[in-house]
Amino acid sequence: MKFIKISFLTLLIGLSLQNCNKKTDEKEEEAAATEQSAGREIWTKEQAKEWYAKQGWLVGADFLPSTAINQLEMFQEASFDTATINRELGWAEGIGMNTMRVYLHDLLYQQDSVGFFKRLDVFLDITEKHKIKPVFVLFDSCWDPFPKLGTQRAPKPGVHNSGWVQSPGHDALKDSTQYPRLERYVKGTIAAFANDDRVLAWDIWNEPDNGNDSSYGKIELKNKTDYVLPLMTEAFAWARSENPSQPLTVGVWAGDWTSHETLKPIEKVSIDQSDVISFHNYDSAQEFEKRIKQLQQYDRPMICTEYMSRGNGSFFEGSLPIAKKYNVGAINWGLVDGKSQTIYPWDSWRKTYTKEPDLWFHDIFRKDGTPYKKEETDLIRKLTASK
Repeated sequence: MKFIKISFLTLLIGLSLQNCNKKTDEKEEEAAATEQSAGREIWTKEQAKEWYAKQGWLVGADFLPSTAINQLEMFQEASFDTATINRELGWAEGIGMNTMRVYLHDLLYQQDSVGFFKRLDVFLDITEKHKIKPVFVLFDSCWDPFPKLGTQRAPKPGVHNSGWVQSPGHDALKDSTQYPRLERYVKGTIAAFANDDRVLAWDIWNEPDNGNDSSYGKIELKNKTDYVLPLMTEAFAWARSENPSQPLTVGVWAGDWTSHETLKPIEKVSIDQSDVISFHNYDSAQEFEKRIKQLQQYDRPMICTEYMSRGNGSFFEGSLPIAKKYNVGAINWGLVDGKSQTIYPWDSWRKTYTKEPDLWFHDIFRKDGTPYKKEETDLIRKLTASK
């Protein structure tokens, strides 16, 4: 009887241990599933630096083919102009550029996600052919707050970015019932390219608190930043939930960056949630360098995702050597003069221009591929050749 009791006790202990092990395995699987659904963490400084060291010095432009007035016209099936994209990116490659910042749009995903991704894949094949890795921008607070699918309007003569549209637009931004749609757009787009080596980075939201006072201010959403801030914060989380191998960022573009305490709430989120720091600067070389030094406090790689506005005192010869000195990526606004008409200055919304300005505001090439200023393309080619 003693032998039987001991054996029975051993059996009970064994069953109990098996049950404990099973529960432990289930908990580990549950924890792993939870971690996967939550996505990856914000990169550490070391992870960000390791990624950046593999890229080389990043130089490029905010790219829109000359035949498109905005991001919808660039990527809708009827107007997706691969011939022009290929030709113009060839000019960029010819001066040593290795990245482009390219805007997407939530309505493109809503219209036809499968077709949209196919066209993005074709676009990435073209960029890869030219040794260029794009930064994709998901949302944008600049210019027209009422985007519409379909044929886009013609440019207003002499007006800077007369047809550029926001994403999401006014109506979607104020309507929380559309947020699940926007979540699907962010998650779906990043998931499709999360491990694609052809993609450099994801810019979650361009100039999120821009109120467009000099253009569309009168019809803008009131208290716009109150809507953008929580949605942008969510968008960061949505993006990370897909475990992208590429960094996430939102650029700071206006304000006091002296310390973290002087930042506006939306700038704090932009900095705190970004894997790499990005910023805009359309001012003098001295101001450009000052901004870089201010952002060095975060000890992360930096990319200037917009600069170079000649009429505002921002030139390649001023800013680009400084960017190289500090190993800061440099992406200027505009590659080829086209339907966006960004050779005209910002004040073209209030002042009439009847001919091409003597001093181009943005852009590098004319439509035939000749440079606006050969000394600029020579400088870019020289600096990128020695990177």
